[in-house]
Amino acid sequence: MTRFNEGSPAGTVQTRRLALYGTDGAVQRCRDFSRQALLDWHWLPARDEERQALVEDLLLMVSELVTNACLHAPGGPAELRLSWDGTRLWAGASDDSPVPPRLSPHPDPARPGGHGLGDILGRLRERLDDEDAPGWATETG
Repeated sequence: MTRFNEGSPAGTVQTRRLALYGTDGAVQRCRDFSRQALLDWHWLPARDEERQALVEDLLLMVSELVTNACLHAPGGPAELRLSWDGTRLWAGASDDSPVPPRLSPHPDPARPGGHGLGDILGRLRERLDDEDAPGWATETG
């Protein structure tokens, strides 16, 4: 298991926030914003294939979080927030909907949607089974 403890002094939490207005271009703006944060936090350039795969999954997860808010929240996403404490990375997309988000327990394979976020989080959990590794992701309403 690779350790991810560079880029933030112990005990220091670095947080980045991106305010979003509407859905036009929101996913790409959030991916670009996240990529820049990962560069600043020394996740990029990736030093090996394992780290590169993790970064790609994290960027895909951000895309799914924001896409879900674009599709299901009135007015789309309000904010993307990333936090890094040298050990854990937290990513969240918020919106103004009073209805909390939920994963589809059994998506219909014949219909588009309902598959992406759960699959990505499952892959991240498998890859990050060490409790000191980053990768917790959440979606808040």
